[in-house]
Amino acid sequence: MAAETVRTTVSLPTDLLTAADRAVRAGEARSRNELVINALRRELAAIERAAIDAAFAGMADDKEYLEEARVISEEFAQADWEAFQIGEREYAGKQR
Repeated sequence: MAAETVRTTVSLPTDLLTAADRAVRAGEARSRNELVINALRRELAAIERAAIDAAFAGMADDKEYLEEARVISEEFAQADWEAFQIGEREYAGKQR
């Protein structure tokens, strides 16, 4: 099912429109419309990634989060070590 579309008007600098038309003629996009849609999707995805990155960056200074992560790491350290040893034994067994 195709997404609902809405017709709108945008004003573009002449050099961008010229470059877009060149890309369409070169077969790099099927139409101006497709080119604009793809560019908007990429830009919006980049904005979303930047927001996620900023949220994660904030975690580096969050003392409560860092303490909780440390506690969880310590709680799982033994299980992680045991899983590593099992994996090593299985890997060594396959090498024979």
